[in-house]
Formats: sequence, C-alpha cells, structure tokens
Amino acid sequence: MDQGHTMSLTRISILSLLTLFGGALIAYFTPSNSVLGMLAQAVIYAIFALGVGVLLRQNGLVSFGHALYFGAAGYGMGVILSLNLMPAELAIPVVLVAIGVLAFLIGLVIVRVPGIAFGMLTLAIGQMAYLLATRARGITGGADGMNINWPQTLFGVPQAVLLKPAMLFMIAWVLMVVVTFILLCILKTRFGSITEAIRDNEERARFIGITTTVPRAAVYAMSAVVTGVAGLLSSLNTGFVSPENLHWSVSAITLLMVVVGGFKRPVGPIVGAVIYFLFKDLLGEYATHSMAIFGAALIAVIVFAPDGVTGAVERLFTGRRGHGRTVRVGGH
Repeated sequence: MDQGHTMSLTRISILSLLTLFGGALIAYFTPSNSVLGMLAQAVIYAIFALGVGVLLRQNGLVSFGHALYFGAAGYGMGVILSLNLMPAELAIPVVLVAIGVLAFLIGLVIVRVPGIAFGMLTLAIGQMAYLLATRARGITGGADGMNINWPQTLFGVPQAVLLKPAMLFMIAWVLMVVVTFILLCILKTRFGSITEAIRDNEERARFIGITTTVPRAAVYAMSAVVTGVAGLLSSLNTGFVSPENLHWSVSAITLLMVVVGGFKRPVGPIVGAVIYFLFKDLLGEYATHSMAIFGAALIAVIVFAPDGVTGAVERLFTGRRGHGRTVRVGGH
C-alpha cells in the first residue's frame, strides 16, 4: 500500500471519528423526541441514498427499483421472525447476505443493458416484487402489510431502549458512518479503479483484458446490501413493513435525494436526504405546497448545479468551475 493511499485512509478515518462525535452532539443537544425521530428517519434514508448513489457513481446506472431491496429486508426479517427460523441477531446478517446474492445474480443479467433500458428493467423487477407482496397474503399479509415481531432484547439491549428516539438516531448515525467508511475504503482499492474504468469506457476496458460484467454486478450487489441496511433500520423503527416499501415511488424519491445532494461526492446522497427531509417535515409545517417547493429546488439544482449541492458548495469554497472527472450516466 503506497504512502498516499495510507494517508487517504487515515484522513477518512479521522473524518469518520469526527462525524461520529458530531452525531453524539446532535443527539445530546436535541431535546425534542419528535425532531430526533425525524432525524433518525432522515439518516435511514441517507443510507438508502448511499446505496443508490454508489451504483450511479461507480456504474453510471440509474435504478428505479432499489426499493425492492429496501422492502425485502423488512419482509425477510418479518418472515424469519414470524416462523421462528432463527434468532434475530443471526437473521440480520442472513437477510443482508441473501439480498447481496440475489442482487448479484440479478445484476449479472441486467448490467449488460445500457442506459434507460437498465432503469426500466429495475423498475419492472421492483414492481413485480410489489405485486407479489400485495397478492401473497398468506406470507406477507397482502396490501395490509405485516408486523415484525422483533424480540424484547436485541444484541443484549432491551427493545424499549433501542426504540428511544435518541438511541435509534445514534444507531442509524453510527451505521451511516460505518457504511460510508466501508464504501470509501472499497472504492480506494483496485476494485474501485476497475469499476470507474468500466464506467467511463466499457469497450476500452474489455480491450485491455478487464472482465466487465462481474465487477458491475458486484457494484449493483453492494449498493443493494447498503439499501438493505436502510430497510432493516426502517423495519426496526416502525416494526412494520408493507408493499408500499417496495413501490417504485420510494426509489424515485431516493433518487431525487441523490441528484439534489450530488452523486459524484461520497457524502452527496447523505446531504440530499437531509435536505429532502428538511423540506418535507420542517417546511411542511408552514407551507401546504412544500413538495412543490422541493420540486422547484430540484429543477434549480439540475440547471445551476448539475453535480448537486455538494458540488456547488465545493466550487464555492475552492473556486473551481467543475469537478475533475466526468461520470457518464448510462454505462456504455
């Protein structure tokens, strides 16, 4: 490992520790449980957005069906716990591994398809899962959804403590930081360089001997697992999952978060999720048409800051006109 790479990882580690400390300060100095509950939900969707963002950043592909993995995590836990197949502590990694394997197998097929066709395929697969969950009443509860019977104690912590807004916020915050750290470490490796090369010019990557399908499918699976982490947190927060968790509109909203925050920067999707929930929950109390305002803000971001809020802020402080690298959306 070269010195520059070591320094980069050291910098990432220091920033991660500072971010963890910042989350603790937020939890400590926020007296309102309702605000903490909103922040916890924002962080959960920030993790979801990270999953969508890493797919767009590394593969240059837009997914309209990642809600499949968000909802599948909740349904997986719900079915396992209702049938008493295994303890919840074991079920959590089993569900995430199952999501990763499923996404990798799906990815081996669909990442071969370029551009908008890929997005439409993900949309079709996601909506098939939505319809299946709606009609499989005996397993999923149908359109009514299903309650998730979380145990009274999880990893030695009583459920009553886990579900306190401050504790749930901190769990989500820590997982967000850990997931971001792991993603950054992976993308700093040779795997990250290979997937960027494939994203920028797949034909040239093949010409120099790089197998392109497997790395692209691996990125798709990685993004699905990150989304699954968000789905597990959401199911813990609500104790409930329904077909609406699988609906394409959930994927679309998360994609909006990624676009607003900026997918070229690792923290962009997180910033986009926070901005979305500020508009939705805080501004929603004072403005009837808060989502219309968010839509106008989205148009402004696309027109004036195509690389998102994080890109605009970076240019403001560094004086640069644009980002050094161009990410091709479409993959081919």
